[in-house]
Amino acid sequence: EIARRTRDVAIAGLARANASDIDAAWEAIREADRPVLHVFIATSEIHLKHKLKLDKEEALQQVKRMVAYARNLSPTVEFSAEDATRSEWDYLCRVCEAAIKAGATTLNIPDTVGYTLPHEYEGLFRYLRERVPGIDEVVMSAHCHNDLGMGTANTLAAINAGARQVEVTVNGLGERAGNTAMEEVVMALCTRPEAFGNVSTRINTREFLPTSQLVSQLTGIPVQPNKAVVGANAFAHEAGIHQDGMLKNRLTYEIMTPQSVGWGDTKLVLGKHSGRHGLDARLRQLGHKLSAEELKQAYRRFVAMADQKKHVSDSDLLYIVESGMETPAAI
Repeated sequence: EIARRTRDVAIAGLARANASDIDAAWEAIREADRPVLHVFIATSEIHLKHKLKLDKEEALQQVKRMVAYARNLSPTVEFSAEDATRSEWDYLCRVCEAAIKAGATTLNIPDTVGYTLPHEYEGLFRYLRERVPGIDEVVMSAHCHNDLGMGTANTLAAINAGARQVEVTVNGLGERAGNTAMEEVVMALCTRPEAFGNVSTRINTREFLPTSQLVSQLTGIPVQPNKAVVGANAFAHEAGIHQDGMLKNRLTYEIMTPQSVGWGDTKLVLGKHSGRHGLDARLRQLGHKLSAEELKQAYRRFVAMADQKKHVSDSDLLYIVESGMETPAAI
């Protein structure tokens, strides 16, 4: 149904390296404008021995047969070496070479269990590019998991080493600790283009927040407040020093604008760590321009209230100013 209804996008069907899986995947995507058959097999010793019960040569022959089988069906075939980062590198080179010769158009190098580190992952990509014949004729792809919190860093390292496809998810959803978060990778590329050779994704970043919220609603999985880019606190500032800097120049404490990823304006959160400048700015937004003495008194009352409440709301601020309250005990 997805393949029939979508246009101008690639739709992939994932299949184990056997003919029945490939046939089923092809039936699901064959009506797509840009169908991609994605064939995978594990290449690490632990997977070959304990899961697949295959030796290295048997697995290599299966790669040759099944990638060729898939290519006879689809003009675009992606091959993934599952658990690549725990595989023996020279054997991985042989597998990748076999996949290319059999017709793979994309080579995906998964960090299936989130085991690798950025310098190791970058090194693996460079190793493959130097040693696998024909690799410059295919697209290299990265697929990372976040078990050690390295998903975004590893993906960016792969881009530095020549990956031109990255497999990411909205909000970092995925198996176990999740996959690499799309919004984090894209905004790293947008914010630091010089560090990544000015590669472009052509993604409309203003859709990140509404997309994140939609996915959260549909899956029932909330987004953690301190999640980069799309978390509720991503553009919230409470510390007084930070608020003062933001009021003078937003670049002091923000490396991207909230609007660029779908938020409204920066949020100055008033709490016990906030300073006088932040309070004054919010009161002005609420229509109250206080004299220096009035602000001094209001700030004293604000601090007393903030010691008892996590956040001070606009209605609290209005009460402080309009009532001339001396103690927060009644609130």
